[in-house]
Amino acid sequence: MPKLRIAVLASGSGSNLQAIIDRSVAGGLDAEIVLVISNNPDAGALTRAKQAGIRQMCIDHRQFASRSEFDRAVVAELQAAGAELIVLAGFMRIISDIFLAAFPDRIINIHPALLPAFPGLHVHRKALDYGARFSGCTVHFVDGGVDTGPIIIQAAVPILEADTEDSLAARILEQEHKIYPQAIQWFAEGRISIEERRVKVRGIVPASGAQISPALEMAE
Repeated sequence: MPKLRIAVLASGSGSNLQAIIDRSVAGGLDAEIVLVISNNPDAGALTRAKQAGIRQMCIDHRQFASRSEFDRAVVAELQAAGAELIVLAGFMRIISDIFLAAFPDRIINIHPALLPAFPGLHVHRKALDYGARFSGCTVHFVDGGVDTGPIIIQAAVPILEADTEDSLAARILEQEHKIYPQAIQWFAEGRISIEERRVKVRGIVPASGAQISPALEMAE
């Protein structure tokens, strides 16, 4: 059976891209990264792709007169590469209707919070300022809103008393590297469906255990 052809869009260091590459090399991913695109010529993601022997290119948004021209240029490259699933890995550009029309229900993103809580930017600071007991990460389909698409998988991470933005981000990132490749694998296996806005994963039973923070005091 042919592997799912995926393309990764990234603007930064590409640590989630690396997690996907590592999962693929280990034989745990029925998907092939056919293209990595960045809008940032200095993105570490481009270096990671090159080191892995993956085709990569920079399409600098600053070289285009409008957002729509940039989006059309990126979509054209994705289509030329035969990409079947678009994976956003720290891509710091708004996904427009041009992308959504070209790849309906075939664009996924990872967000470093438990959506619908704390969408957008500066999420770790928001969680700490709010006094949340848990944060985490979410893989979701991309729609026309900001981090509003149907949720595929989430990982919860307790917020510790001594946490800073950096320490919380680091622990959440560990979970991102686990759940993003898993979501891609489910898609590659054809096990994901969307009913209204609820994502169903065939053969997977939702977790039923509760996490409580701070821990309960048990009566003697």
